[in-house]
Amino acid sequence: MTIKPDLSAQIPAELGAVHFVGIGGSGMSGIARLMLGDGHRVTGSDVRDSANIAALRELGAEISIGHDAANLADDIDTVVVTGALWEDNPEYRLALERGLPVLHRSLALAALIAGRRLVSVAGAHGKTTSTGMIVTGLLALGEDPNFVNGGVIEGLGVSSAAGDGELFVVEADESDGSFLLYDTSVALITNVDPDHLDHYGSRDAFEQAFVSFGDGARELVVVSSDDAGAKRVTERLSHERVVTFGQAADATVRVHSVETEGPVAFAVDYAGATYRATLRIPGVHNAINAAGAFAVLVGLGFDPEASLEGIARFAGTGRRFELHGTVGGVSVYDDYAHHPTEVAAALAAARTVVGEGRIIAVHQPHTYSRTQTFAKEFAEVLEQYADETVVLDVYGAREDPVPGVTGALVSERFADPAHVAFVPDWQQAADYTASIARDGDFVITLGCGDVYRIVPQLIGSLERERG
Repeated sequence: MTIKPDLSAQIPAELGAVHFVGIGGSGMSGIARLMLGDGHRVTGSDVRDSANIAALRELGAEISIGHDAANLADDIDTVVVTGALWEDNPEYRLALERGLPVLHRSLALAALIAGRRLVSVAGAHGKTTSTGMIVTGLLALGEDPNFVNGGVIEGLGVSSAAGDGELFVVEADESDGSFLLYDTSVALITNVDPDHLDHYGSRDAFEQAFVSFGDGARELVVVSSDDAGAKRVTERLSHERVVTFGQAADATVRVHSVETEGPVAFAVDYAGATYRATLRIPGVHNAINAAGAFAVLVGLGFDPEASLEGIARFAGTGRRFELHGTVGGVSVYDDYAHHPTEVAAALAAARTVVGEGRIIAVHQPHTYSRTQTFAKEFAEVLEQYADETVVLDVYGAREDPVPGVTGALVSERFADPAHVAFVPDWQQAADYTASIARDGDFVITLGCGDVYRIVPQLIGSLERERG
């Protein structure tokens, strides 16, 4: 059983020396980086080493690999945790025994944000990309924002940074309701596709959380005009200033004339004028993400044309259609997509740039509850958008195993079993993938667990197979 962090916990006036349990994650490492920048002593632990941990060590963080009570030094004042920790985590247990303040990561972030003009980006999909676009646009406009993103922003090489400006941009996590903790000035809702129902219990409760998030914004709420859930949220909003974006005819910021061959190009209609841009990344969904970022920037008062030009400099984020290597004409990509809608968008974008090659998806289902709920939908989008699919076993994350719930739930729902294989052993999966790959193909790993760790095995198998 994973912990249920107390989101109502009191934030200490002084955090002092801060220990992060699970410091290597993109969100946690970003907050730790800002804590170091604020002059805090930062320690932490994680189950494995990573580039994030190496970067934090370079900045002065003291980090242990493996969770152990001995990692929690006697002079620690505050402990920061995520909801992915198990209740028997020894550092967490010791912190409780000592009576130390134990803060969910969102509360630690709230402490850093205090007094800033906050842009919060929430939604079931597109948060990391949209946050990266806003940050990139602000920097191009000459601003120096603080930001914490859920992935490394290409071109900046970091997922977070402390700036001198008044603006603070965050990717806000709706999965456990913690996005409601922030004192948001501008709220961006990318979409409200049903997810995290294990926490909310129902679609209506999930959507109501977004209503509360939007209505809580001090200045402006920007919301998708296209997504069905977002439209229901918009109907329930009571905010005085609502801006919509998307391809709908009545959108405040309307996307049209989309060209998807290669990097996506499109036009945006806003306030009686038309603006055009070509991004550095592919996919219709990224044109729509750019429109949401544009709506935020013009809502903050920036020039429309300069805002879109700034957004167009965005070069992507880590684990979003990220190329890791090409072997014998086969390119290996990794993508964070872990919901059917995200998988469809990622593969549709890949289709626009793969040319005559095929798409081989290597899919790692994420959490038992999501796999059980969406197995049929995953099978449908994988079969529709990929030419071949290799399904790995479930990455349980914070959940206990559920009898009978494996990756086979997805593979068994393909209409044509000739184009899917359930291969739970990673080396066998890598070898199988290499055996079916041809010149020009894209191999794309999909999932928000640790599926990216199979990439070296895929590349190794391709090297052996293709010489």
